[in-house]
Amino acid sequence: MRTAVVLLSGGLDSATCLAIAQHEGFAPHALVIDYGQRHRHELVAAAALAAHARVPSTLVALDLRAIGGSALTSSVAVPKHESVSEIGSSVPVTYVPARNLTFLSIAVGLCEALGASDIFLGVNAVDYSGYPDCRPAFIESFASTAKLATKAGVEGRPFRIHTPLIALSKAQIILRGVAMGIDYARTHSCYDPVRRDGASEQREVLACGRCDSCLLRAKGFADAGVMDPTRYV
Repeated sequence: MRTAVVLLSGGLDSATCLAIAQHEGFAPHALVIDYGQRHRHELVAAAALAAHARVPSTLVALDLRAIGGSALTSSVAVPKHESVSEIGSSVPVTYVPARNLTFLSIAVGLCEALGASDIFLGVNAVDYSGYPDCRPAFIESFASTAKLATKAGVEGRPFRIHTPLIALSKAQIILRGVAMGIDYARTHSCYDPVRRDGASEQREVLACGRCDSCLLRAKGFADAGVMDPTRYV
């Protein structure tokens, strides 16, 4: 079994990617990144997903709050809407400057350290909030850059970046995950979760239900005809 680094955020998409990597015969190694995100509960979800899948994981601390420029790494309010139709077409304030560019660079470094060549990333260019680092053109360009910038690349061992969800709708992603037996109650997607007083367990953290991520997630479950296990405020 070939080792594959799977970027695991704790969300619906990355959990599906982890299951796909296993289903395709890879031995996943989860890469979880603590970048100072305000929705830090996703780190709890990521750890639980890796433990449940019985895969090793590496946690990297990278505090992007020092850069700021995003509602996810600063005090800027997370935009809220009543429906998916209100989500704009421009790059939203929840975009984290160069996040996927940075995350993929770390994943390439971990691959080199592990002697691996495969990376799984749960980017999606269909049901998403307009982030530029979720597009196929970016993934293709990064793969070329990684080949030029690494020892493995110049020695003829290029990296393969797998993006199995990039052309799927959220409903299609959910249906694929359900077919593989994923329990989406273990995942966390909300950008601005609410924790009950004294709460420490995953089941006691509620999703806001109105941020872009919550709305796209809820619509995905509705379109798929699958019960949404998310606990909303």
